Order: sequence, then C-alpha cells, then structure tokens
Amino acid sequence: MNPIVIKEDKCIGCALCVNDCPSSYLYIEDGKAHTNTGSCLECGHCYAICPQGAVVMTNYDCPEEAAVPMTELPSDTLLAAMRSRRSIRQFTDQTVEQEKIQKILEAGRYSPTGGNSQNVSYIILGSKQKEAEALCVDLFRKGTSLPSRFASFSERFKITDDFFFKGAPLVILVTSKSDVNAGLASSYMEIMAESLGLGVLYSGFFVACTRFSRKLRRLIRIPKGHKVITCMVIGYPAVKYHRIVPRKPLQSITL
Repeated sequence: MNPIVIKEDKCIGCALCVNDCPSSYLYIEDGKAHTNTGSCLECGHCYAICPQGAVVMTNYDCPEEAAVPMTELPSDTLLAAMRSRRSIRQFTDQTVEQEKIQKILEAGRYSPTGGNSQNVSYIILGSKQKEAEALCVDLFRKGTSLPSRFASFSERFKITDDFFFKGAPLVILVTSKSDVNAGLASSYMEIMAESLGLGVLYSGFFVACTRFSRKLRRLIRIPKGHKVITCMVIGYPAVKYHRIVPRKPLQSITL
C-alpha cells in the first residue's frame, strides 16, 4: 500500500509538501501533488505542512490535531526550569497516576529518530521491579563478575536493598538499537515527567547490570536486537530544591 495518498480534490498544487519532503517522494504534475515510486520515510512532513489537509498517511491513524509551536512556551521560563532540574534520589511512596505515565510515554513516542525509524521501545518494570532490583543488588554485592571499575565502586559504597531505584514507584527502561534515538526519547520523557510534578533519576548502574546479567535480561524481556540505553527512575520527590546550581563556564566554539 502506498504510504502517502494525495486527495486531489483538496490539493491546490502549492508544492509545500514537495519542497519539505526529505526523500524526494513527492512531485507536482498538472497542478497537483503526486507520489514517486521511491522510498518514503513516513516522516509526516507532508501531512503536517499541507494547508488543505490533502495528505493521508495510510499506515497510521491520523486524527486532526492542530500543531502547537514551542513559541507558545515562554523561553525564559522554560530555560529557568531546565536549569533548575535536579536528579531525584528521595521519593515519596505516592503512586504515579496512569494518565501521567501515558503522557510520559507519549512524549517519548514523539521524539525524533534517525530516518524516522521509530525504533525505540519502553519497558515498565511494574510487577518485576523488586525482582529486577534484587538481582542487581546481589550482583553488585558479590562484585565478582563485574568489571573492575564497578567492583571498586561496590566496595566503596553500601549497596542497600533500594540502591538502584531509591524506593521510587515507577521504573521505565528505554531500549533501542540506537543510543541517540533512545537518548532523545529519554530527554523528551524527562521534560514531560518534570512538568507533571515528578522527579527523575537515571540509574546508570542498572543499565550496566543489564549488560552483565543474562538472568536479568531474560526477566525484563528486552526486544530482539535492542539494548537498554537508559533506566528512568520516576516518582514524586520527597525533597524540594530552592535554587539553581552553578555550572562550569560554557564551552562553545564558533568556526
């Protein structure tokens, strides 16, 4: 099935879709847009840019939703909020509402991916969260099968039962074949979580455990060909930070 269909009765031949198509899949002929036989990325640029609603993406449900530009958000407020961001390591036991979880996942789903591959998946540990953490705790306490840098760390710090997830009620693993795509998705998700009053911690040590423990990988059921890129520990913060922390000078080069 052709991934893009043009409604000729609505198309006015403005060529906005043609000019914005990254794969040259569209062209204008006889005053109307048409599709080529080449490869379509299904990126949706043509769908988004058409002023007449003449483009149909046949492989997707296409609800009519108006785009909201980022300029709707005050830039000074947004920057201040981003500068105020803190990793949270103290959480309340309040459950994260399902509608908030869905918004966080939706933010990840709409993050950019290279070639519009959309190759990022999300694993909510849910009922497996305690078991997954216990496996990691046991691994770090033993330390024998860990690379030297992690074994050294486990000797210097007390590995408590909640060392990896800090008692947070929600853990989401972001997996992909692409580090960049999963990283971008995680950033989108973190911003959404913060906007919902939630705190986020990236548990890098849990990600490391997924590399070392076959038993853990079987438990969390990573999609074939994927690896865990980030482990997002999420919950309501039990602490409040009152000021923005200073940073080292900006390192920027203009060539």
